[in-house]
Amino acid sequence: MTEITLLDGSIGQELVKRSGDRATPLWSTQVMIDHPHIVREVHDAYYRSGATVASANTYALHLNRLERVGLENELERLVKIALRQACAARDKNGNGRVAGVMGPLLASYRPDLQPSVDTARRQFGALVSMMAGSVDLIILETVSSVLEAEGALSGTEGFDKPVWLALSVDDDDGTRLRSGEPLTDIRNVVDRFAPQAVLINCSRPEVIPAALAMLKPLGRPFGAYANGFTRISEGFLEVAPTVDALDQRSDLGPEIYADHAMSWVAQGATIVGGCCEVGPGHIAELYRRLRAAGHTVI
Repeated sequence: MTEITLLDGSIGQELVKRSGDRATPLWSTQVMIDHPHIVREVHDAYYRSGATVASANTYALHLNRLERVGLENELERLVKIALRQACAARDKNGNGRVAGVMGPLLASYRPDLQPSVDTARRQFGALVSMMAGSVDLIILETVSSVLEAEGALSGTEGFDKPVWLALSVDDDDGTRLRSGEPLTDIRNVVDRFAPQAVLINCSRPEVIPAALAMLKPLGRPFGAYANGFTRISEGFLEVAPTVDALDQRSDLGPEIYADHAMSWVAQGATIVGGCCEVGPGHIAELYRRLRAAGHTVI
């Protein structure tokens, strides 16, 4: 059958849940500061579930987010803590890969706040330099506009390991980015920067089939990892939101999520996993279903 890369699931949301602490605008970064051992526990849980990639807890580690609380000088130290926990879990597991993950510079799901390409190039480039010696690949996540994709990818130029571009689409129309732009408009940026894979992430699973149909003609490995939110609320689009502004779905347990993900594999996806509110139980069920269908998980 097919070789499938199985990503892990939610990192940030899983950390917040396991900590039991009140959500803050620093999200999973605050959990990592207060309880660094939980980061390792989450990575271990996903490896035990069958995941082959550990997504480092670096999504929200951007200067502007740390500046709000006076921690801007701690950026590199926090990046190293996140990478150390992911690498330790990978090494204990005996195989697998560590992904340095980078989210949007200013806010998730807010393509209107995207800085200039030059600014993005400098800030993403600085993060790539911090991560390069520890990671096996880079994933640019929750990219919601063509300009955002250009800025993020430009910061990875010269990086000699795989770069994956993960796009987020409209909650109701998988053929459009969250900016409203047609997903097909991403082609020029993909052709120019040549990421190794193009994915859909942090979108509702129901809209992903339409999005994958748009990615397939790009001629690169593609895949998806969906979130388990009811939808992205208006409250979460405010400045410095907390994750309690988002509601978890009650109808997306491991079996149902695996049904969705297996349909993506049937479309040709070779990289699947989970995003926010998709936990180790979901990944374990997806691993079981992939193996039962005769696929090789790599």
